[in-house]
Amino acid sequence: MGTLVNYATDKGVALLQLNDPPVNAYTHEMFKELDSCILEARFDNDVHVIVITGHGEKYFCAGANINMLRESDTTFKYYFCLHANETLSRLEATPKLCIAAINGHAVGGGLEVALACDLRVVRDGAFQIGLPEVNLGVLPGTGGTQRLSRLVGRSRAMEMMIEGSTLTVAQAASWGIVNKVWPAETHEGFMQQVMDYAHAFTPPNKAALAVGRMKRAVQSGSDMSLEQGLALERELQAELFATADAKEGLTAFTQKRKPAFRGR
Repeated sequence: MGTLVNYATDKGVALLQLNDPPVNAYTHEMFKELDSCILEARFDNDVHVIVITGHGEKYFCAGANINMLRESDTTFKYYFCLHANETLSRLEATPKLCIAAINGHAVGGGLEVALACDLRVVRDGAFQIGLPEVNLGVLPGTGGTQRLSRLVGRSRAMEMMIEGSTLTVAQAASWGIVNKVWPAETHEGFMQQVMDYAHAFTPPNKAALAVGRMKRAVQSGSDMSLEQGLALERELQAELFATADAKEGLTAFTQKRKPAFRGR
Protein backbone atom coordinates (compact mmCIF):
# COMPACT_ATOMS: atom_id res chain seq x y z
CA MET A 1 0.00 0.00 0.00
CA GLY A 2 2.68 2.49 1.00
CA THR A 3 6.29 2.88 2.00
CA LEU A 4 5.87 2.96 5.80
CA VAL A 5 3.52 -0.02 6.11
CA ASN A 6 4.05 -2.94 3.75
CA TYR A 7 0.86 -4.83 2.84
CA ALA A 8 0.69 -8.33 1.41
CA THR A 9 -1.82 -11.17 1.40
CA ASP A 10 -1.15 -14.89 1.55
CA LYS A 11 -3.97 -17.45 1.36
CA GLY A 12 -6.46 -15.61 3.55
CA VAL A 13 -3.94 -13.77 5.74
CA ALA A 14 -3.12 -10.06 5.39
CA LEU A 15 0.41 -9.26 6.58
CA LEU A 16 1.00 -5.65 7.66
CA GLN A 17 4.64 -4.75 8.32
CA LEU A 18 5.64 -1.51 10.05
CA ASN A 19 8.60 -0.38 7.97
CA ASP A 20 10.69 2.53 9.21
CA PRO A 21 14.09 1.13 10.22
CA PRO A 22 15.93 0.91 12.46
CA VAL A 23 13.28 1.07 15.22
CA ASN A 24 9.99 1.33 13.24
CA ALA A 25 8.86 4.34 15.28
CA TYR A 26 5.62 5.74 13.95
CA THR A 27 4.65 9.15 12.64
CA HIS A 28 1.23 10.41 11.60
CA GLU A 29 2.14 9.38 8.05
CA MET A 30 2.77 5.78 9.15
CA PHE A 31 -0.52 5.64 11.05
CA LYS A 32 -2.42 6.98 8.03
CA GLU A 33 -0.96 4.09 6.02
CA LEU A 34 -1.74 1.61 8.83
CA ASP A 35 -5.32 2.91 8.89
CA SER A 36 -5.63 2.37 5.12
CA CYS A 37 -4.21 -1.15 5.39
CA ILE A 38 -6.68 -2.07 8.15
CA LEU A 39 -9.55 -0.88 5.94
CA GLU A 40 -8.11 -2.77 2.96
CA ALA A 41 -8.04 -5.99 4.98
CA ARG A 42 -11.49 -5.33 6.43
CA PHE A 43 -13.15 -4.94 3.03
CA ASP A 44 -11.34 -7.89 1.41
CA ASN A 45 -13.68 -10.88 1.74
CA ASP A 46 -10.74 -13.21 1.04
CA VAL A 47 -8.84 -11.94 4.11
CA HIS A 48 -9.75 -13.75 7.32
CA VAL A 49 -6.76 -13.02 9.60
CA ILE A 50 -4.63 -9.88 10.01
CA VAL A 51 -0.99 -10.15 11.15
CA ILE A 52 0.95 -7.05 12.22
CA THR A 53 4.73 -7.19 12.57
CA GLY A 54 7.79 -4.97 12.34
CA HIS A 55 10.58 -4.73 9.78
CA GLY A 56 13.87 -6.38 10.66
CA GLU A 57 15.12 -8.53 13.51
CA LYS A 58 15.41 -6.10 16.44
CA TYR A 59 12.29 -3.94 16.71
CA PHE A 60 8.58 -4.62 16.43
CA CYS A 61 7.98 -0.92 17.10
CA ALA A 62 9.54 1.64 19.42
CA GLY A 63 6.37 3.74 19.60
CA ALA A 64 5.84 7.29 18.43
CA ASN A 65 8.70 9.13 16.75
CA ILE A 66 10.14 11.33 19.52
CA ASN A 67 11.59 13.95 17.16
CA MET A 68 8.18 14.38 15.54
CA LEU A 69 6.58 14.92 18.96
CA ARG A 70 9.31 17.27 20.14
CA GLU A 71 9.01 19.50 17.07
CA SER A 72 5.21 19.59 16.74
CA ASP A 73 2.77 21.92 18.52
CA THR A 74 0.20 20.86 21.09
CA THR A 75 -2.71 20.94 18.63
CA PHE A 76 -0.91 18.55 16.28
CA LYS A 77 0.00 16.26 19.19
CA TYR A 78 -3.65 16.10 20.27
CA TYR A 79 -4.95 15.19 16.82
CA PHE A 80 -2.06 12.78 16.27
CA CYS A 81 -3.06 10.89 19.43
CA LEU A 82 -6.75 11.05 18.50
CA HIS A 83 -6.10 9.55 15.07
CA ALA A 84 -3.79 6.88 16.50
CA ASN A 85 -6.53 5.91 18.97
CA GLU A 86 -9.12 5.78 16.18
CA THR A 87 -6.84 3.61 14.04
CA LEU A 88 -6.27 1.03 16.78
CA SER A 89 -9.95 1.07 17.73
CA ARG A 90 -10.77 0.37 14.08
CA LEU A 91 -8.43 -2.61 14.20
CA GLU A 92 -10.01 -3.84 17.43
CA ALA A 93 -13.54 -3.45 16.01
CA THR A 94 -12.79 -5.37 12.78
CA PRO A 95 -14.45 -8.80 13.06
CA LYS A 96 -11.36 -10.64 11.85
CA LEU A 97 -8.70 -12.22 14.05
CA CYS A 98 -5.67 -9.95 14.50
CA ILE A 99 -2.30 -11.33 15.61
CA ALA A 100 0.66 -9.19 16.69
CA ALA A 101 3.87 -10.94 15.61
CA ILE A 102 6.36 -9.32 17.96
CA ASN A 103 9.70 -9.79 16.22
CA GLY A 104 11.74 -7.56 18.54
CA HIS A 105 11.47 -4.78 21.12
CA ALA A 106 7.87 -3.59 21.68
CA VAL A 107 7.93 -0.48 23.85
CA GLY A 108 5.67 2.52 24.32
CA GLY A 109 3.30 2.92 21.41
CA GLY A 110 4.74 -0.28 19.92
CA LEU A 111 3.30 -2.30 22.78
CA GLU A 112 0.09 -0.29 22.48
CA VAL A 113 -0.27 -1.42 18.86
CA ALA A 114 0.21 -5.02 20.00
CA LEU A 115 -2.32 -4.59 22.82
CA ALA A 116 -4.98 -3.64 20.27
CA CYS A 117 -4.51 -7.02 18.58
CA ASP A 118 -6.38 -10.12 19.76
CA LEU A 119 -3.34 -12.33 20.24
CA ARG A 120 0.33 -11.54 20.77
CA VAL A 121 3.07 -14.00 19.78
CA VAL A 122 6.70 -13.09 20.33
CA ARG A 123 10.04 -14.34 19.09
CA ASP A 124 12.11 -15.47 22.06
CA GLY A 125 15.09 -13.22 22.60
CA ALA A 126 16.59 -10.42 24.69
CA PHE A 127 13.77 -8.06 23.80
CA GLN A 128 12.13 -5.42 25.97
CA ILE A 129 8.36 -5.13 26.36
CA GLY A 130 6.88 -2.21 28.28
CA LEU A 131 5.37 1.26 28.56
CA PRO A 132 8.21 3.61 29.66
CA GLU A 133 6.42 6.88 28.78
CA VAL A 134 6.68 8.16 32.36
CA ASN A 135 10.41 8.69 31.67
CA LEU A 136 9.39 11.27 29.06
CA GLY A 137 6.98 13.00 31.42
CA VAL A 138 3.88 11.70 29.64
CA LEU A 139 1.51 8.73 29.84
CA PRO A 140 0.90 5.88 27.37
CA GLY A 141 -1.51 7.81 25.14
CA THR A 142 -2.46 5.31 22.47
CA GLY A 143 -4.67 3.09 24.57
CA GLY A 144 -2.02 1.71 26.91
CA THR A 145 -3.58 2.86 30.17
CA GLN A 146 -6.89 1.26 29.20
CA ARG A 147 -5.91 -1.92 27.37
CA LEU A 148 -3.06 -2.99 29.67
CA SER A 149 -5.21 -2.55 32.80
CA ARG A 150 -7.99 -4.60 31.19
CA LEU A 151 -5.48 -7.30 30.31
CA VAL A 152 -3.42 -7.66 33.50
CA GLY A 153 -5.46 -5.77 36.11
CA ARG A 154 -5.17 -2.25 37.48
CA SER A 155 -2.41 -2.81 40.01
CA ARG A 156 0.00 -4.59 37.68
CA ALA A 157 -0.65 -2.05 34.92
CA MET A 158 0.00 0.82 37.34
CA GLU A 159 3.23 -0.80 38.55
CA MET A 160 4.52 -1.23 35.02
CA MET A 161 3.59 2.29 33.89
CA ILE A 162 4.68 4.33 36.92
CA GLU A 163 8.01 2.50 37.23
CA GLY A 164 8.57 2.93 33.49
CA SER A 165 10.34 -0.40 33.54
CA THR A 166 10.35 -2.97 30.77
CA LEU A 167 9.72 -6.70 31.00
CA THR A 168 11.67 -9.55 29.49
CA VAL A 169 9.86 -11.85 27.07
CA ALA A 170 9.53 -14.46 29.85
CA GLN A 171 8.08 -11.88 32.29
CA ALA A 172 5.62 -10.62 29.67
CA ALA A 173 4.48 -14.21 29.10
CA SER A 174 4.08 -14.86 32.84
CA TRP A 175 1.98 -11.68 33.19
CA GLY A 176 -0.25 -12.78 30.31
CA ILE A 177 0.77 -9.86 28.09
CA VAL A 178 1.89 -12.24 25.34
CA ASN A 179 0.13 -15.47 24.45
CA LYS A 180 2.95 -17.49 22.94
CA VAL A 181 6.74 -17.38 22.91
CA TRP A 182 8.37 -19.14 19.98
CA PRO A 183 12.11 -19.82 19.81
CA ALA A 184 13.41 -19.18 16.30
CA GLU A 185 16.98 -19.01 15.06
CA THR A 186 16.06 -16.57 12.30
CA HIS A 187 13.49 -13.86 11.68
CA GLU A 188 12.30 -15.80 8.65
CA GLY A 189 11.79 -18.91 10.79
CA PHE A 190 9.72 -16.94 13.28
CA MET A 191 7.54 -15.41 10.59
CA GLN A 192 6.98 -18.84 9.04
CA GLN A 193 5.70 -20.05 12.41
CA VAL A 194 3.46 -16.99 12.65
CA MET A 195 1.98 -17.48 9.19
CA ASP A 196 1.43 -21.20 9.77
CA TYR A 197 -0.42 -20.31 12.97
CA ALA A 198 -2.47 -17.62 11.23
CA HIS A 199 -3.44 -20.01 8.44
CA ALA A 200 -4.86 -22.40 11.04
CA PHE A 201 -7.69 -19.85 11.49
CA THR A 202 -8.56 -19.52 7.80
CA PRO A 203 -10.89 -21.70 5.70
CA PRO A 204 -11.02 -24.64 5.26
CA ASN A 205 -9.33 -25.16 8.66
CA LYS A 206 -11.53 -22.89 10.79
CA ALA A 207 -14.87 -21.16 10.45
CA ALA A 208 -13.41 -17.68 10.11
CA LEU A 209 -16.79 -15.98 10.52
CA ALA A 210 -17.21 -17.71 13.89
CA VAL A 211 -13.72 -16.63 14.96
CA GLY A 212 -14.51 -13.04 13.94
CA ARG A 213 -17.81 -13.03 15.84
CA MET A 214 -16.10 -14.44 18.93
CA LYS A 215 -13.71 -11.50 18.71
CA ARG A 216 -16.60 -9.04 18.53
CA ALA A 217 -18.37 -10.70 21.48
CA VAL A 218 -15.24 -10.53 23.63
CA GLN A 219 -13.99 -7.09 22.58
CA SER A 220 -17.38 -5.34 22.89
CA GLY A 221 -18.96 -7.56 25.52
CA SER A 222 -16.16 -7.10 28.06
CA ASP A 223 -17.08 -3.41 28.36
CA MET A 224 -20.81 -4.13 28.78
CA SER A 225 -22.89 -5.41 31.64
CA LEU A 226 -23.30 -9.20 31.66
CA GLU A 227 -26.90 -8.85 30.49
CA GLN A 228 -25.90 -6.64 27.54
CA GLY A 229 -22.98 -8.93 26.69
CA LEU A 230 -25.24 -11.98 26.64
CA ALA A 231 -27.67 -10.14 24.35
CA LEU A 232 -24.81 -9.31 21.98
CA GLU A 233 -23.69 -12.95 22.10
CA ARG A 234 -27.18 -14.15 21.11
CA GLU A 235 -27.34 -11.76 18.15
CA LEU A 236 -23.92 -12.82 16.89
CA GLN A 237 -24.86 -16.47 17.31
CA ALA A 238 -28.05 -15.91 15.30
CA GLU A 239 -25.89 -14.45 12.51
CA LEU A 240 -23.66 -17.51 12.55
CA PHE A 241 -26.53 -20.01 12.52
CA ALA A 242 -27.56 -18.49 9.16
CA THR A 243 -24.13 -19.13 7.55
CA ALA A 244 -23.13 -21.95 5.23
CA ASP A 245 -20.21 -22.74 7.53
CA ALA A 246 -22.52 -23.44 10.48
CA LYS A 247 -24.56 -25.81 8.35
CA GLU A 248 -21.34 -27.50 7.22
CA GLY A 249 -20.05 -27.77 10.79
CA LEU A 250 -23.24 -29.37 12.11
CA THR A 251 -23.50 -31.72 9.11
CA ALA A 252 -19.83 -32.77 9.35
CA PHE A 253 -20.26 -33.52 13.06
CA THR A 254 -23.23 -35.83 12.45
CA GLN A 255 -21.40 -37.51 9.57
CA LYS A 256 -18.28 -37.95 11.73
CA ARG A 257 -15.99 -36.17 9.25
CA LYS A 258 -13.77 -33.11 9.34
CA PRO A 259 -15.63 -29.97 8.26
CA ALA A 260 -14.47 -27.99 5.22
CA PHE A 261 -15.25 -24.37 5.96
CA ARG A 262 -15.51 -21.72 3.23
CA GLY A 263 -15.76 -18.48 5.19
CA ARG A 264 -19.32 -17.95 3.95
